[in-house]
Amino acid sequence: MIKEYISSNKDRFLSELFDWLRIPSVSADSRHKGDVRKAAEYLKEKLSSAGVDTVEICETKGHPIVYAEKIINASLPTILVYGHYDVQPADPINLWDSPPFEPVIKDDKIFARGSCDDKGQVYMHVKAFETMMKLNLLPCNVKFMVEGEEEVGSDNLGTFVKENKAKLKADIILISDTALISLEHPSITTGLRGLSYMEVEVTGPNRDLHSGVYGGAVANPINALCSMIDSLHDENGRITIPGFYDKVAELTAAEREALNKAPFDLKEYKDELGINEIKGEKGYTTLERTGVRPTLDVNGIWGGYTGEGAKTVLPSKAHAKISMRLVPNQVSAEITELFTKHFQSIAPPYVNVKVMAHHGGEPAVTRTDSEAYKAASKAFEEVFGKTPIPTRDGGSIPIVALFKKELGLDTVLMGFGLDSDAIHSPNEHYGVHNFLLGVETIVAFYKQFAKK
Repeated sequence: MIKEYISSNKDRFLSELFDWLRIPSVSADSRHKGDVRKAAEYLKEKLSSAGVDTVEICETKGHPIVYAEKIINASLPTILVYGHYDVQPADPINLWDSPPFEPVIKDDKIFARGSCDDKGQVYMHVKAFETMMKLNLLPCNVKFMVEGEEEVGSDNLGTFVKENKAKLKADIILISDTALISLEHPSITTGLRGLSYMEVEVTGPNRDLHSGVYGGAVANPINALCSMIDSLHDENGRITIPGFYDKVAELTAAEREALNKAPFDLKEYKDELGINEIKGEKGYTTLERTGVRPTLDVNGIWGGYTGEGAKTVLPSKAHAKISMRLVPNQVSAEITELFTKHFQSIAPPYVNVKVMAHHGGEPAVTRTDSEAYKAASKAFEEVFGKTPIPTRDGGSIPIVALFKKELGLDTVLMGFGLDSDAIHSPNEHYGVHNFLLGVETIVAFYKQFAKK
């Protein structure tokens, strides 16, 4: 019955998703403020037609939150579905094989910005809810909270959660914003890294200078910035910021062994990325480096002349955006402070440094012995025919830790993307099969969770 409904409505499901993907809801770019709201209004409309009792656009100091609910019996369990409808900027546009906001299907994959992160995965929940409503199979209450600022730090969602605890009362949080190991090896994410995102500005002379007239006598801030960034790691790939590792929760030998039992082919990993060799913190495997170890990476760097042709300029300023992924026990505010003090301290005397914090979030680890996790595991077994593998994800969903702190609720991370889906990159895509299996598995989760 469920499979038949999903299959017979596949084309409509995808058509609706495509209409949503065409809306460039880029929260980081103020030019798309109207588009972000348009995407929220679209979701409101689709939730309403799917059968919720109430749905509203909740205003914040930034982009709005879409909240909806269907209460069939107050005595039954309640699932709170969280997701986000904002997307990353599509830049660099020239590296896309097709327009980022004009979705197309190629090789049974949906290519568009937001197809996997997170519109495609949020829309699975809308269609799973519709499926249960149309077939009269909804076994418990459901609430939806979908925000428009996840890609810029979720600052206003935190305020919304604190001010609406009664409205958000539930038994479990359900999120689909993570990835499977593969369709052959289904998995459930049990850990997420936190985040501290910084921007730095290094200033040399008070204006751009002629590099022939002044070069060799005046410091180049780009050169200084590169040297400073290079010093942030030692020869073993460890971060050199004093105190950075003080609170890092080290895994036991047994925990490391269990983590590394997840299927992983190093050659396939390198071939898929087009790299000759891997690089990272000495003494750890690739799975450990991407899941349970903290990192520091430059996300963007610029300065001087970058246009077509040549301009012999010694620039006044150089800039970089730097993110740090954090692991359990690290606190984003503390790491931000440690980075700020250290980066200012390593500045050579011939430049001035300015450090700005953008946003951050806390790491989170979810229980594998909870009734909700067991329900998710059984749902995967029912649909995929295999027991899912618990994994640690290298990405960040800062709201997970906030949900635990403010609402006292655990989260189940049932994502259906793949690491190869190029989220945050050109040519982001999401498998049609993943989308449809996700809808079916979410329905199965409701059934299993209602039995608890």
